[in-house]
Amino acid sequence: MALPLHYPLRNLAHRRLRTALTVTVIALVVIATTLFLGLVTSMRRTLATTGSPDNLIVLRKGSDNDGSSAVPLEAYQALRFFDGVAKNGKGEPLASPELVVQPFFFTEDGGRENVLVRGVEPVALEVHDEVRIAEGRMFVPSQGEAVVGRGVASRYRGVELGEELRFGRSSWKIVGVLDSDGSSFESEVWVDVRELAADAKRTIPYSGLRLKVAPGVDRDALIRRIEADSRWTLGAKPETEYYAKQAESADFLFILVVFLAVVAGFGAAFGATNTMYAAVQARIAEIGTLRALGFSRGTVMRAFVTESVALAVLGLLVGVAIAVPLAFAVSQALGGIAFGLSTFSTSVITLRISVFDVAVAALLALAIGLGGGLAPAWRAARLRPIEALRKG
Repeated sequence: MALPLHYPLRNLAHRRLRTALTVTVIALVVIATTLFLGLVTSMRRTLATTGSPDNLIVLRKGSDNDGSSAVPLEAYQALRFFDGVAKNGKGEPLASPELVVQPFFFTEDGGRENVLVRGVEPVALEVHDEVRIAEGRMFVPSQGEAVVGRGVASRYRGVELGEELRFGRSSWKIVGVLDSDGSSFESEVWVDVRELAADAKRTIPYSGLRLKVAPGVDRDALIRRIEADSRWTLGAKPETEYYAKQAESADFLFILVVFLAVVAGFGAAFGATNTMYAAVQARIAEIGTLRALGFSRGTVMRAFVTESVALAVLGLLVGVAIAVPLAFAVSQALGGIAFGLSTFSTSVITLRISVFDVAVAALLALAIGLGGGLAPAWRAARLRPIEALRKG
């Protein structure tokens, strides 16, 4: 004989205070877990979507980022005409010589952060074809103009379309805003590469090169040719691989978040266990009556486990309902969430709660429900009818 589903659910409504306290504890665990996981997955998603699989990044051998690399003008002039480098409709090589510097920008609250400023030529928009001008226009070379990423525009003081941006020894008029579907290019400022080299007094004008590989070309063969050229000590790798390496910095945070979630989950499971033990103690006579009426131990055990899981589901729903708008509000209030890259520059991400984040939180909540309910349910099921009626 089976108990109807509304029986365990009705018992939760009758014990409102205990139910509310347990749901609150589980909801807090869900909120913390979801927000921290959302931060890590947003970070990894930002870096994973940066770059194109058709692009190669060329740096000095031994350099793991643009900031520590230097590529001479002669190398750029030679490499852009290598077989396998794609060309645009005008027959020009899709090769983007680039220079990066990392000046300080000031946030709205007065904080100071390194921001990556990338010197490029207009061809950069064809090489980085995932980047587009969302507002305004592309800068005109040698005119002291700049375009800024959406993340930069939303986070830093005075970085708006039409404003003057000061860094280094010069000022730059902001004429456009970059959009790249959330990639880390939205955390950069782009200016004319020659102007930036002059401002930074760089004798070697470039940090690195971006080359678009022509369709059907053996990418690995092009990489080997670049690295085998004895005139320069250069290395090449796919652009996506370069940014994937930077994303590894999020792996430790992911492990840390999971560890903290498990610790918090144990605490919440302990609270749920106490609640269910109290429920068993308060309902001994009721349990005895059920057993006397012919309900099996398994039926009684399932009823108490269902109560515990229902508590966990309520906590999950409340937690997610709070976490999702809270993540949006925090991201809007801070102008994005900033984190440091291995290049020592700052990347600005938009905190979003993904389906994966909610799924992990759901698994944790269900584990809390099952872990907190099994032992009390087993105790309730083991009570003999006569003993339970006598104690009640």
